[in-house]
Amino acid sequence: MTLVRWMRAVAVLTLSLTASLVALSTSARAAEEKVYKFSPVNQFGIELTASYWNPIIQYISSKSGVKLSLKIGRTSADTTSFVLAKEVEFAFTNHLFNENRRQMGWKLLVRRDYPAVYGQILTAADSPITDLAQLANKEVVFPGNEAFIAYKVTYAHLLEQKIPVKVVFGGNHDGAFAQLFSGKAQAVGVNSQLVDGYARREKKSFRTLWTSGPFNDLALMASPSVPAADVKAVTDAFLGMANDPAGAAIIKRVSETVKLEPFRTFIPALEEDYASYMEFHRTSPDFLK
Repeated sequence: MTLVRWMRAVAVLTLSLTASLVALSTSARAAEEKVYKFSPVNQFGIELTASYWNPIIQYISSKSGVKLSLKIGRTSADTTSFVLAKEVEFAFTNHLFNENRRQMGWKLLVRRDYPAVYGQILTAADSPITDLAQLANKEVVFPGNEAFIAYKVTYAHLLEQKIPVKVVFGGNHDGAFAQLFSGKAQAVGVNSQLVDGYARREKKSFRTLWTSGPFNDLALMASPSVPAADVKAVTDAFLGMANDPAGAAIIKRVSETVKLEPFRTFIPALEEDYASYMEFHRTSPDFLK
């Protein structure tokens, strides 16, 4: 090989190695900078939902080394649409337990250790309506058509009782409550967990017309697209949050923000915890699945 050919070969090899190193470096940076989208269903208005979840996911990101970023829609149905369109990797939801959505492969991680929640149909405390039957042909507002406990469970009961109502959607619980107290609806379907918080924030009182059987709180879930190591890191950070004084302080602070009693800790979410959801979907009308 002549000196010129040798020098050309060395130059080509050097360029090839440089390109490979640049590609590896770029790939490593991309991996380091991966940010997963986290979508909790809108149980409150957008600002309150963000005020509740942002401090939590910032803490989890810091402790786990896995970066999470909040993504919420205008309504709870919009937020769930992100999950169904595979635009997010983590969700806090109870909208994925029907048979079709279970086949998407989302994994249960943790839930708050709150007591069981209930679907309820409420009126304002001073409403002349005192019985479910009086709601016939009247407006009843629900957070949205994806709200499992507040809409699907409560509306299924009205159908079962053959009480026809005019369905109105408020976008989230706060929007639904606002329509009730503005007089645009005569009753509201709710998740019982959120009633006291709204009553404290807005100084409102309710009358309960009906209460369902118990359901466990919503679950933090992960898409099957998330690597197992990242799922484990995020899960461990949630499970350990209440044992860290800084994490416990965040739980207390965000609960006060929405006027909920603070939960004590995050606990593992198990398949059997959501058996009542699956049973509902097994027996409910198709349009409510």
